[in-house]
Amino acid sequence: MSMSTPGPERVPSTVKVGKTTGQGKPPAGKSGGNRPGGNRPGGKGRKPVTPVKVAGGRNWGPIMVAGVVVLIAVGIIGYGVFASVKGSRPWDEQVAEIKGVVDYRSQKNPQIDDRTHKDGAQTYVTNPPVGGAHNQAWQNCMGDIYSEPIANEYAVHSLEHGAVWITYKQGLAADQVQALQAKVQGQDYMFMSPVANLDKNVSVQVWGYQLKVDDANDERIDTFIKAGRVKASMEPGAACSSGNTTTGPITAGAANGGTMEQPAG
Repeated sequence: MSMSTPGPERVPSTVKVGKTTGQGKPPAGKSGGNRPGGNRPGGKGRKPVTPVKVAGGRNWGPIMVAGVVVLIAVGIIGYGVFASVKGSRPWDEQVAEIKGVVDYRSQKNPQIDDRTHKDGAQTYVTNPPVGGAHNQAWQNCMGDIYSEPIANEYAVHSLEHGAVWITYKQGLAADQVQALQAKVQGQDYMFMSPVANLDKNVSVQVWGYQLKVDDANDERIDTFIKAGRVKASMEPGAACSSGNTTTGPITAGAANGGTMEQPAG
């Protein structure tokens, strides 16, 4: 009885078949030529991957500049609001808070508060006067510059109308006088003149308020003028034009707008 020779033994295939494509895949764990690092000698590790810059990333330079511009704009607007609110406060508060200003209105001095019209020379409690009885005529105060002393009785009436009277010590340096003239010339409700025996180089006054300084360029002068001119009037709407334009004191006993003692020369 013949016996059949056994065939070669079958070895199970290790190739996996894809579920969807049916294509064979190499066994897991086997090196493949297409696998990264698969052909590298010595089993060295992979090279570090350089990050790829993504196009369209933010440029922070212009953004920072824009932010600074916005901050500056906010600061300017904020200061403008602050200045507006500060400027809207009552004028007398603004004048009174200026360093060196004397507030005679709050003192309630009858001699200063007196607003009656009286003939002839009057006596005043301050030099220059900041209020009190005065002559019926007023000193012209439409930016007038008087090179000689003027009558207090006319000047006080101008203060009553809201004018700023700038006075300076006789003999003050020419450049100082010119600095004061630049503040007065061409400005209505302002006038200036020298005053004898002034204890400071410059004295600026409206009705009831006075500021004395040593320098004609003191910035407080401009602040005082801005706050008090016209607004300090005791007779709102009263004119500063058509007033007296002569210099020199009133002769004792002279009538309203009467004879003036003109300075020599």
